[in-house]
Amino acid sequence: MRGSAGSSAARTEARLPPVFDAMARAPRRRLLALALTNVHAPTLRMTPLVATIVILAYLLGSIPCGLLVSRTQGIDIRLHGSKNIGATNVWRVLGKKWGLATFLCDVGKGLLAVLVGKWLAARWGWTVPLPHGHERIDHLAPDFAGIAAAMGCIIGHNFPVWLGFKGGKGVATSLGVIFGMMPLAALLVFAIWGVVFKLSRYVSLASLIAAVALPVVVVGLLFSGGLHGWGNFYFSVVAALLVIKRHRSNIARLLAGTELRFGTTEAKPAPPPS
Repeated sequence: MRGSAGSSAARTEARLPPVFDAMARAPRRRLLALALTNVHAPTLRMTPLVATIVILAYLLGSIPCGLLVSRTQGIDIRLHGSKNIGATNVWRVLGKKWGLATFLCDVGKGLLAVLVGKWLAARWGWTVPLPHGHERIDHLAPDFAGIAAAMGCIIGHNFPVWLGFKGGKGVATSLGVIFGMMPLAALLVFAIWGVVFKLSRYVSLASLIAAVALPVVVVGLLFSGGLHGWGNFYFSVVAALLVIKRHRSNIARLLAGTELRFGTTEAKPAPPPS
């Protein structure tokens, strides 16, 4: 009896945990296949979701709000003022009412793109196999979904396929996506834009300084605990660079002293004869 009990105890002590016991018995090829599946399968399974988010966001961003608004007034905004479809040019050419409508539309489509991306990520999952026949359901991280949607929307606004990839400068749309991703950062950057604009009356200068300030604000929020996820910082750097790149002609005019201050308007063009 004692010998039997002692040998049983020895067998109990020598027994490996289930996961290691399974690994000890499993063939090497099977282990390698399981490892590769666990590493690559989630990436492959999330690819259709990420592609769907980016494409939908691009299509939302490519809606040319300024052009559509100007069409309601019988003109093509691309033929007047700075020939840009953004809210500033619409405001100058058609007035405050239509400029504000364009601004809200551009901000709104950016916000909507991020919200749709996060909504899809929360509802689109994939199964990940675990040892011993178990499995779990994984989802795309909301922050990553927001970043994918934000980039797709900004690129859609700046380079809309419907207009030969000649779109706006992305300031209002960037503000919209940032509101969807990190509202506090959006409020702080918008406040910076407002102060610079109030002091200078240059929309372009205010936009450029706000763009440069965005990564700084995001870093401050990350270190203070007001924001989480360094992906937001990397996004803010790319978004800022896009805004700066789209304002190259404005930068040249600012340096030359020929940039128009806000309030300089173009006479409202007459509608085409019917």
